Amino acid sequence: QVQLVESGGGSVQAGGSLRLSCVASAYTYRRSCVSWFRQGPGKEREGVASIYFVHTGGRTTYYADSVKGRFTISLDDAKTTVYLQMNSLKPEDTAMYSCAAENVDLSSCNPDRPWASYNYRGRGTQVTVSS
Repeated sequence: QVQLVESGGGSVQAGGSLRLSCVASAYTYRRSCVSWFRQGPGKEREGVASIYFVHTGGRTTYYADSVKGRFTISLDDAKTTVYLQMNSLKPEDTAMYSCAAENVDLSSCNPDRPWASYNYRGRGTQVTVSS
């Protein structure tokens, strides 16, 4: 059974950086869309970044406007881990961050794709940014 496990969360001051990891067990990403979501206190879950890739090497990334230029989503060469590098963190980035994966076409892969539409979803890692 495929499981997604997130790690790398923690507490940082504003302006700091964190790198989150999303590891897929019993699964190697082949042609997939993997997205990072977050849900802050009292807020709805929102997609922040997506990466679409095929096993031949093509990769396409998408970002929500709120994180563009600060966050970077990437995939390791073994295609088992998706990262979210978060720089210039702000207090409003405080949230539970979760990853999700699904085999869809490029046209269906973006941060607006609903969380519930993903077959594989992790439980999350907490990020807290203090001012």
